[in-house]
Formats: sequence, structure tokens, C-alpha cells
Amino acid sequence: MAVMITDECISCGSCIEVCPVMAIVDDSDNPVGETYYVKPEKCIECVNHAPSPQCASNCPTEGAIVWDMPYTEEFNDYYVSGHEEGRYKIREHKKKGLMFPTIKSMPYVESLDMSLRQSHASVND
Repeated sequence: MAVMITDECISCGSCIEVCPVMAIVDDSDNPVGETYYVKPEKCIECVNHAPSPQCASNCPTEGAIVWDMPYTEEFNDYYVSGHEEGRYKIREHKKKGLMFPTIKSMPYVESLDMSLRQSHASVND
């Protein structure tokens, strides 16, 4: 996933329009809550599209979009447990099963300090 949307979200829609891979769904399609949701198996942190995540660059609410762990094999257990606990709703492919990072890893900003991801720091900080 790399980024997530917090309860600070005001559901304005500015993030949905700028996501280059359509990884963000609105509150009516959110599988785990009432705010907008970033599908972790689709988020690419705008790598090769923009210098930083465009969702955060366009969000008017401070703290609504924060860093999360990279969607890579190294963090597969993190996403499996998050899916089982209901924090994430990982898409299920008809043939491949649940699209966890061991099935398909996603690009991420490698230069970002891991402590910022662990603390869910605001993307705009």
C-alpha cells in the first residue's frame, strides 16, 4: 500500500481524481470503513508518475493521508494480518487468490525512512 487514508478525511474527492492507478475508492465503496480507502494491492505511491503521492499533494486536510508499509514480500505478514483483522480488504483474483505482496509486490519510494512508515507519518510532512 504505501499510503493510507485516516479518519481525518473529509471525503472531498480530490484524491480520487488524481490517482494514476485508481487505487482510491470513496466512502460508499470502502470495504473497511466510512472514509475513503486506498487499495493496498494497487497503490504505487505515484512512483514513475510524480515526485510524490498525488493524493496527498491534492488533499486539503492535514494528516488525512499517511505513509504505510511498502506492499512488498518483506511485509507480506503485515498485510495478511491486517486483512485478517479487517484493516485491509485485499482483492481476490479468480486464479491467483488473495493478491498479497507475495503474489504481486508494488513499487514504493525506497528513499523514505522506514520509521516514517511505521509511525504512519503524514505524507506531506
